[in-house]
Amino acid sequence: MGRAVSGTPKGFEMPRPGSGDRPAAGEAEPEDAAEAEGAAEAEGAAPGDPLADTGDPLADTGDAGAGEIDLDRARAELGIEQALEQLDRELVGLVPVKARLRDVASLLLVDRLRSELGLRTSRPNLHMSFTGPPGTGKTTVATRMAEILHSLGYLPTANLVTVSREDMVGQYVGHTAPRTKDVLKRAMGGVLFIDEAYALHRPENERDYGQEAIEILMQVMEEQRERLVVILAGYGDRMERFFATNPGLRSRIAHHIDFPPFSVDELVEIGHRALAEQGYELAPEAEEVFRRYVELRRAKPHFANARSIRNALERARLRQATRLVDAGGRVGRAQLRRIEPSDLLASRVFLEDEKGLDP
Repeated sequence: MGRAVSGTPKGFEMPRPGSGDRPAAGEAEPEDAAEAEGAAEAEGAAPGDPLADTGDPLADTGDAGAGEIDLDRARAELGIEQALEQLDRELVGLVPVKARLRDVASLLLVDRLRSELGLRTSRPNLHMSFTGPPGTGKTTVATRMAEILHSLGYLPTANLVTVSREDMVGQYVGHTAPRTKDVLKRAMGGVLFIDEAYALHRPENERDYGQEAIEILMQVMEEQRERLVVILAGYGDRMERFFATNPGLRSRIAHHIDFPPFSVDELVEIGHRALAEQGYELAPEAEEVFRRYVELRRAKPHFANARSIRNALERARLRQATRLVDAGGRVGRAQLRRIEPSDLLASRVFLEDEKGLDP
């Protein structure tokens, strides 16, 4: 078990928001505050008016006299709708995930507007857990979440840093703390996405140093909430056991979002999109073959949803290229674009004597 950490981790001091920094360029010094306030009044803005011209995209989205802000305009100008629409374009299905993301974005927008209108606010806990099988879009959603948090002013940047156990846990005494702190420093100001987070700690191994990484992570999650959002990701059952053995970590996670596996129809659509992005298409005769491939592959071990489908289509492209070159002669755009049934049927998924093998 790792040593408990007290105070800010050594070598990890980060500037805290509003911690005695001098005013930024263009801001009034304290002795000039009255003069600046008088200038604001002369321009028609009341002192401390949250709707005064501060350069904020929300500053002119409402009627300052009525103390109102146009929600639709705020959503558009802050880029929330664009990020959500891009997520819809990038990911097929995942309706409950997208709905939950909209809920979180709405909460943050309303919290931002309450602050703009001078209402009492408290920064929400934004640390999250993404659970579900591989290839279901967890990293893509984390990327869009980082953009939304940045556009709303909850994070200084939209940077996403993706790591796993190997990036944080060392092999010997004194190796884990520097690795973990380095990861946290790289992610500071944005989102830290820890894939297969349950692998951080291996309690069955007495010489495992993962608990030290977890203790440092928990402390920074608490003390640097305004500068870092942590997303822990992995299989649902393993993440549940991980949280059960680390209740302090569970208590720091406010949003638990489950990513369901894709249906056959959704996987077929993912395949069509993947081909179109690369300038390919299925021949009409290959449509039913591809659907059958998806049904068979989905039932086999080590299936990784969208990732497996994309890999299968890469192999189909390889077979198509070999087929065309071996045939020789002249080819046109249609032949170069089209994936034929034979390019799919050559997969081992269709060979009954090799059931259970990877395609």
